[in-house]
Amino acid sequence: MKKKYNWAILGCGKIARKFVQDLSLLENAHLYAAASRSLDNAKQFANDLGFEKAYGSYMEMVQDPDVDIVYIATPHAMHMTHSILCLEHKKAVLCEKAFAMNTKEVDNMIQVSKENNTFLMEAFWTIFSAKFIKVMELSQEKELGQLKFVKSDFMFKADFDPDKRLYNIDLGAGSLLDIGIYPIFRSLMLLGKPTSIKTMANIRSNGVEDSISMLFGYDNGAMAVLTSSFESSCNNETELCFEHGFIKFIREPEFPILIERNGVQEEVYIEQPKGMGYELEAKHVMECLDQGLIESPVLPLNKSRELMEILDAVRKDAGIVFPKHD
Repeated sequence: MKKKYNWAILGCGKIARKFVQDLSLLENAHLYAAASRSLDNAKQFANDLGFEKAYGSYMEMVQDPDVDIVYIATPHAMHMTHSILCLEHKKAVLCEKAFAMNTKEVDNMIQVSKENNTFLMEAFWTIFSAKFIKVMELSQEKELGQLKFVKSDFMFKADFDPDKRLYNIDLGAGSLLDIGIYPIFRSLMLLGKPTSIKTMANIRSNGVEDSISMLFGYDNGAMAVLTSSFESSCNNETELCFEHGFIKFIREPEFPILIERNGVQEEVYIEQPKGMGYELEAKHVMECLDQGLIESPVLPLNKSRELMEILDAVRKDAGIVFPKHD
């Protein structure tokens, strides 16, 4: 019989609600506690989603000896502080992406995780999705030849409001950390770390980037062309161009992967997850804890650090600055 783990949610916003809907699909995940800066918000969240307890402060929650795992769903700018708070109280941490604001913050989180011998992982559900795993498998086919280009976009239209998370610079605003991280992650997994980075960004008067295009170069001659934006919407497609074919896909699981090998096309369908995919990362965290691990073998901390190093390099080239963190 699987051990049951008491989950707590730190930050009761929209993404936390989506995560909990998937978390509730797992038999060994107990919806134990919800914590917010407002007790009313925590109670509403707990009542709506079926949590046992509600806390009006994060400190109260981490002091509860029965909390096993904390999912952190606060804005990017608070991820390091909240992760360290949990780790210092020996609570396993699954922290939403972007993992932190910069590499220095990620290093601090990793150090505290090791000092407290406590589990830490970035909540990057993509790496656990059957669709992405299949894409990675297909990309290794010898028949396709060498991967030459990765083209990947993530865009949606958002209203400009400097007080809201997406445009509040103090909260780590901008499309890069919010959604640009997905195309960058795909290029990292497929091509590794780039050796050169060129960018073009649209930066608002309040210093927030809302659209960015990135060109990555690699020693083997491969390139990645990546875009994120709050200014428009598109099909959010990823295309991998090889010497003898291509792979195209969008992240929604119901759509097939299109692969062409030497002029012959095939559609590859993947079994859809029970939820939106967040349950896969949560399941993995509990499997790691069952084995006594303090980091994931699938998404190790050095991979999250590599991703943040690329984000730092992109920001430097584009002139994106977070005054309270840089």
